[in-house]
Formats: sequence, C-alpha cells, structure tokens
Amino acid sequence: MIKVVKIGGNVVDNEALLQSFCQDFAAMEGPKVLVHGGGVMASAIQKALGQTPIKIEGRRVTDEETLKVVTMVYAGWCNKHVTALLQQNGCNAIGLSGCDASVIKAEKRPPRTLLDGVTVVDYGFVGDVKKESVNTAFIHQLLSLGITPVFCAINHDGKGNLLNTNADTIASSVASALGATLLCCFEKKGVLMDKDDDESVIPHITPSYFKQLVQDGVVDAGMIPKLENSFKALKEGAASVVIRSSEDLTTESGTTLSLDE
Repeated sequence: MIKVVKIGGNVVDNEALLQSFCQDFAAMEGPKVLVHGGGVMASAIQKALGQTPIKIEGRRVTDEETLKVVTMVYAGWCNKHVTALLQQNGCNAIGLSGCDASVIKAEKRPPRTLLDGVTVVDYGFVGDVKKESVNTAFIHQLLSLGITPVFCAINHDGKGNLLNTNADTIASSVASALGATLLCCFEKKGVLMDKDDDESVIPHITPSYFKQLVQDGVVDAGMIPKLENSFKALKEGAASVVIRSSEDLTTESGTTLSLDE
C-alpha cells in the first residue's frame, strides 16, 4: 500500500522537528509520497517584503506578488531543503512542483462563498486540484524506480500560469488518485478538543461530527481545510486517513477519519 504523508508549515519551519521527521519518513518501508507546506515561512517573508499575508477560512489569498513569494518559498527553499534532508537519510527523493512533468494540473478557483453563506471571496491565483488532474502513471514510474516524490503546493494550469494550492488539497488529491493511505502530520498529536491541551486528542471524526465541531468553534482556521480535504480524500478513493503529530509518524496515534456515521 502506498502511503502519502503530508507535513505542515510549522514542521517545515522548525528545523529540529523537520530533521526528526525526515529520519522517520526515510525509514518507512514501502512506496511513499511526501507533500509539504511552508506557509509559516511564506508569511514571514511576505511581511519582510512589506506584504500583508491574508488568509480566509485557513486558505491564503494569493495575488500576483504573493504568488511570486510562495513559489520561491514552497518550490524553492522548502522543497529542496526537505529533499536534501531525505537524501541525507538514505531516501532517494526528488522534489517536484505540479508543473514538473505536468504531474499535477490545477484550475484557477472561481470566487467562492464562505461558510457564512453570504460573503464571496476571490482567492486570486489559487488552484483547485482534482484527483483526475494527478499524473499517476508518472508517480508510479518514479516509485517503481525507488524514487520518492516530494511535492510542494505549487501547480500549473497547462497554459503557462502557476497556481498556489493548499498543501492539504494536494495530499488529498494524490492519495485519492493513488488509492493510498493518507497521513496528515503536523505539530499537534491530532485534532484537539481543546487547542490548549495537547492531550485532548479526538480519536475519531465522522462528517456529521466534523460539522458539529465547526459549529461549536472547536475546529476553525487552518484545521477546516485540513479536515475538508481529508474527508474528500476518503470519498474519492483514499484507503484511510489519519491526522497525527509529525513526531508520531510510525505510531498508531492521532485522529482517524471515517465516512461511517
């Protein structure tokens, strides 16, 4: 079974966590794919350049100048740094964006109505990815050669335009297309009932329970797209989905998602 592992920007931005994760990931047996974020660093560089990072419902609004920054950060430093660390640990990795070998195409997102049902937002140069947009033949070819793909969140529309996509969306689409196990790893032990209590891990979440958690304010901001994409992955063919800490990659811990109510 192929494993698709996603790590968030807080892990990528923490060198100790990242190095430990890369050691564990490299030691994982079997075919695997890594998808990484980098939003923490991207926001810091935006601020240093005098830009104001804008996120709405956990998703980054990407104008032309923001697109340049996230491409430099995601497809540049983050992607190559992660790839180099995996090589150091004996994992023959290759860093990719969606435009490389046209492995992932995206469609520019039209203006979207927010959860309040009223507000409409144009996210700019943001791409939506479907599992049909993933070149699984190319990924399987790499895996058959013992090469581990490492995807950043930059894609293209096939018309010469780069697009920024939420890394959770990339991971969900790739896992669905490959029928793989999806492991979403970040700095917490799972989805927490109390964000200030690292031990308050919710062991199991269904779609209806997810809606209730959002209504109650337990799940908000960046966790919303993470869970939305995770459930979408299950509906579209992923074998299973677990959300856990990057430090617990090889354990049975975390929050398991299922479609069974």
